[in-house]
Amino acid sequence: MADETSIKVGVATRDRLNILAAERNTTVRALVEKLAQETLTSAEREQRATEARDYLRKATGSSVTPDMEAAGKALLGRVTERRAGHTAAGGSAA
Repeated sequence: MADETSIKVGVATRDRLNILAAERNTTVRALVEKLAQETLTSAEREQRATEARDYLRKATGSSVTPDMEAAGKALLGRVTERRAGHTAAGGSAA
């Protein structure tokens, strides 16, 4: 198994990962691998944003202005905050 390595984390993080994995009926390894595979890097997010702006320009004939982009980011931030608050209060994030 030469293609394997280990990751050092604190005890609390290890324990939390164990709980998260158990709740999902998976292993910590699978949980971490899924996170790494599904989470976009900054470069990937920027590429997707560029592609979305290009698509909107081609589909509508209009360009996304910096003000429009800022408004979209602000809305996303509010939705994310509400979702996090709802989850922390015991609600479901899904």
